[in-house]
Amino acid sequence: MRKKVTVAGAGHVGSTLAQRIAETGLADVVLIDVVEGVPQGKGLDLLEAGPLLGYDSKITGSNGYDETGDSDIIVITAGLARKPGMSRDDLLAANGDIVRKVAQETSRRSSNAVMIVVTNPMDVMAFVAMKASGFPRERVIGMGGVLDSARFRTFIALELGVSVENTHAFVLGGHGDTMVPLPRYSTVAGIPITELMHGDQINRLVERTRNGGAEIVALLKTGSAY
Repeated sequence: MRKKVTVAGAGHVGSTLAQRIAETGLADVVLIDVVEGVPQGKGLDLLEAGPLLGYDSKITGSNGYDETGDSDIIVITAGLARKPGMSRDDLLAANGDIVRKVAQETSRRSSNAVMIVVTNPMDVMAFVAMKASGFPRERVIGMGGVLDSARFRTFIALELGVSVENTHAFVLGGHGDTMVPLPRYSTVAGIPITELMHGDQINRLVERTRNGGAEIVALLKTGSAY
């Protein structure tokens, strides 16, 4: 039996995630959102693309929570996006209420699921989701670390003209401006980047990694990374 993933929030992040899951055949997807018609429309659009791309995943759109029952994974993307000049922490109050409700409603219907939090400020929202759901901490995961390290790997690969497949990056701390990329433990084909780049190059990449989300927000102006 195919696994089931609920994606809460049918904006850019949620709909892109639903598409990736469907196209790889990982699971059936329930896409939920408070805006009437949006998750249903995006779900139907993805469903109709299945014959062309060769996937058979079922994508269901809903404005309620009953369809999410017995999900294996719950991904929370719902919330307000950053605008230019905003920090992730500026979204705390508004998104906290949204994440709390989503976590409560979905956990009630899928008590054994793993919850993945994307909504900003992500680290705080993961804590809110854990408390609201009652799930043990090992079943509530924030996605910031993998995104931050992916950004660092991308910038390393661009700087040195190598494949991202040969890069590995290590980033500590929260998903925000205070994150700490660790160049000494970030490598290309096993060689620390401290042996491949000058200090000013490394510092530039570290700063770009810390501000990776803000860079995209400033370019898009009406949205954030998705």
